[in-house]
Amino acid sequence: MPKLLEQLIARIPLPFRVLFRQFLLRVIDLEALSIEADVPRFLGQFAGILILISGMRGVGALFFPPPPEMALTIELSALSNMLLVVGLISVVTWDATFPDRRDVLALGHLPVKPITILLAKVSASGALLGLAMIGLNWASGSAWSIVLSGGSMLSSARFFLAFWFSIGSASVFLYGAVLALQGIAALILPRKLFLQFSAIAQLAAFGLFMAVYFLEPTLESLGQMGDPANRWLVGASPVYWFAALLNQVNGTLPDELMWVAERAWEGLAIALLGAGAALVLCYLHTMKKSVEEPDLVPGSAGMHWAPRLGGSLRTAILYFSMRSLKRSRQHRVVFAFYWSISLALALNCLHGELGATVPGEVLSEFLISTLLIMVFAVFGLRNVCVLPISLNANWVLRLTQLRPPEEYFAVTRSLFLLLGVIPALLVAGALGLWLRPWSQVIIHLAVLFLFGAFLVEVALLKFDKVPFTCSYMPGKTNMQAVFWGAVFALSLLSIVASLYEQQALRDPWQVAGMLASECGATGILWVINRRRAKGAQLYFEEVAPEVILTLGLADGMRYEPIGPDLQKTQP
Repeated sequence: MPKLLEQLIARIPLPFRVLFRQFLLRVIDLEALSIEADVPRFLGQFAGILILISGMRGVGALFFPPPPEMALTIELSALSNMLLVVGLISVVTWDATFPDRRDVLALGHLPVKPITILLAKVSASGALLGLAMIGLNWASGSAWSIVLSGGSMLSSARFFLAFWFSIGSASVFLYGAVLALQGIAALILPRKLFLQFSAIAQLAAFGLFMAVYFLEPTLESLGQMGDPANRWLVGASPVYWFAALLNQVNGTLPDELMWVAERAWEGLAIALLGAGAALVLCYLHTMKKSVEEPDLVPGSAGMHWAPRLGGSLRTAILYFSMRSLKRSRQHRVVFAFYWSISLALALNCLHGELGATVPGEVLSEFLISTLLIMVFAVFGLRNVCVLPISLNANWVLRLTQLRPPEEYFAVTRSLFLLLGVIPALLVAGALGLWLRPWSQVIIHLAVLFLFGAFLVEVALLKFDKVPFTCSYMPGKTNMQAVFWGAVFALSLLSIVASLYEQQALRDPWQVAGMLASECGATGILWVINRRRAKGAQLYFEEVAPEVILTLGLADGMRYEPIGPDLQKTQP
C-alpha cells in the first residue's frame, strides 16, 4: 500500500507538489516568522485541539446517548460548529487563495502555468479545510451515526454518509461564498479600494460569524422547521439548509421541507460556480497587477494632524503601533479575532438582558461577560504585538535605540492601557446601560479597570520587546495545553469572581476591600516589572543569534535522490 501511494504521488507533476507544500505552510505569513519557526507543528497543535474536542463529544454521545427527539438539535450543533470553524479559517486565510506580489515575483519568471498555481493554492486550502473537518468530526460523527440512526448497521452507514456529505457540502458552500465575494470585489474595484474593502470585510466577517453562531435561534424538531412562523429563519439560515440536506440524503426529510434542501443544493452550486469563475478571472486578469500591491494599505492624501501623546519616544511608538493595527491586514485580522470572541461571548451572556424592555438588575452574566472581554482585549493585544510589521526593517529600530529599556516598557504599558483596557471598559459601559442600579454598574467599571491594569502588568512579564518589531515563532508554545488551560482557568475564575463581586456590591466595606486588593496586586506587579526593566535588554528575534551560523541541515538526516525529487532518509 505505501508503494502504491508513492507511485500515485509520483505521477503528480513536480511543480504542483512543491507549490502545494509551500502554500500549505503559508497559512502564517512567512515574513513574520522566526528563522526556526515550526509551522507543521503549529498546524498539528491546531488539529489536536479539534481532535480532542471531537473525541470528548464522541465519548459523551456513546456513554450518555441523547434521546432520538434531539437528533435535529445535534445535527444543527455539528453544522454550526463546522461553519464557524470554516468561517474563521476563510477569514484568517483571506488572501491565501488569490495571487499576491510574492507569487508573481517568485513564480512569474519560472515555466509554471497560472493554472498550476491556482490548483496548488485551491488544493492547499482544501487540505486545510479537510484537516479541520476531519479533526472536528472524526469521533462525534461516528458516535452520532450509531446513536441516532436506530441501531441497525444499514441505517448507521446511511446516516454516516449523509452526515459527512452535509458537513463537507456546508464547508465548501461557506468557503466558496467567501472566495466569490473576494473575487468579485477584486475584479470590479481598483486595487486601493479593494484593499480598503478587504479590511472592512474581514472585520465584518469575524463579527458576523461569531454573532450568528451565538445568537441564532435553535429549533428542536423537523416539525418546528415546517412551522410557518419559523419559515423566515429556516429560509435565511444555511445551517438549516444543510440540516435539511442531511435528512434528505438520510431519507428522513418530510415532503413539506424539500424546499429547504433544494435551497442547500442551489446555494452550493452558486458558491462553487461563483468561486471558480472569480478565481479563474483573477488569475487571468489581475495577477500582473499584484506586482504593485503594497504591504500596507496606502494612506490617503492631504493634511494629517497628529497630536503629541507625551514625549517623543512615547508619541513615536504609540503612533507606530496604532497605524500598524490600522493598516496591516495581518495584525488587524488577529486583533479582530480576539475581539470577535469576546463580543460574541458577551452577547451570548447578555442575550436576555439586552432584549428586555425594562432595565434589569446587575446579574452574574454581566459580570462574567465583561471580565472575559477585558481578558481577551488585553491578552489579545499582547499576542498581536509579537507579530512584526516589517521584520526586514528592524535594523532601523535597533539603530535608534538611544533610551533606557524602562522607557520603552513604560510606553508599552501605555499602549496596553490605551488600546486594550480603555476599549474594553467602554464596551462594558455600553452593555451596562441596560442595567440598574447605576451605582453598582459604576463600581463594577472601577473594579474592571483595576482588573485590566492588573492584566496589563501580567502581560508585561517577559515582554522585553518593542511592539510589532519581534519575529514570531509558531510551534514554540504548546498551543493545546495553553488553549485548554485558558478555557478551564477563565471559566473557573470568571464564575468565582463574578459570584464574589455580585455579593460584594451590596456591601460598601467589601467593595473597598476588593478595590484595595486589586490596587495592591497591581502595585506589586508594577514594582516587579519596573525593577526588571532596568536590567532588561530589548530583543528583536525569538531565537538568539548563534556564534557560528549554520544552514539548519545538521539534523542527523541525509538526502537521497529518487527520480526528480529529494527524499529525507535516516543515515
